[in-house]
Amino acid sequence: MAIRTVVWNEYAHERENPVVRDIYPDGIHAVIAAALGREADIEVSTATLDEPEHGLSQARLDATDVLLWWGHKSHGAVSDAVVERVADRVHQGMGMIVLHSGHFAKIFKRLMGTPCSLRWREAGERERLWAINRTHPIVQGVGPSIELPNAEMYGEPFLVPEPMETVFISWFEGGEVFRSGLTYQRGAGRIFYFRPGHETYPIYHNPEIQTVLRNAVRWAYNPVTWPDVAEAPNVPVAEAPETIEAKGASLHQAGEAGFR
Repeated sequence: MAIRTVVWNEYAHERENPVVRDIYPDGIHAVIAAALGREADIEVSTATLDEPEHGLSQARLDATDVLLWWGHKSHGAVSDAVVERVADRVHQGMGMIVLHSGHFAKIFKRLMGTPCSLRWREAGERERLWAINRTHPIVQGVGPSIELPNAEMYGEPFLVPEPMETVFISWFEGGEVFRSGLTYQRGAGRIFYFRPGHETYPIYHNPEIQTVLRNAVRWAYNPVTWPDVAEAPNVPVAEAPETIEAKGASLHQAGEAGFR
């Protein structure tokens, strides 16, 4: 069965900025989707901010195995209800890949629980992404490093939780470094943050970047879901694994829901 993948993009810069439009005439999401869709094991579709429910209805998310997220100038326009819906699906086992300026997306900050702030500079400088662990599934098919002739600089400190794994570290021409590929798990869902992708440069046309994205989709895919991960049931005394007697006072009646 193919990995059901959705590429989400706010789709704003491509419509408003001629430089970005020349690079991505049909949107960043279209280029990423085309790169993923060339693989037989990935079934891909797209969604954008201006669609009803941002293209991420509950039914759509329930049928999604991996969600890729690109956002920048319109983070605040994303519905809080959709953010919670996406977070719930990640906890249940949907994989998520957050791209570039998506570090400030509501959903990424919701899942990280931190400011996700960093240092940045737009100077078109050279970037070298070093693969930290050459055996990691996400770096297969690329060399020891990926060279980007022009990129926006992101610099440390990057205020995110300590990751499970640091997959890439970037060096920039101006001297800064940045943890550019980080993996996390929230509930049953795997998350990969991947830094490259500034919209005024043709980064998503780069074959090695496309290889990383395809690898990341496969890595983030979890065929086993945990639909009741957010439930907090009140377990009756009679259903305890060992025989016990209730002792002392209780705030709740048997079977009553707890406070949330």
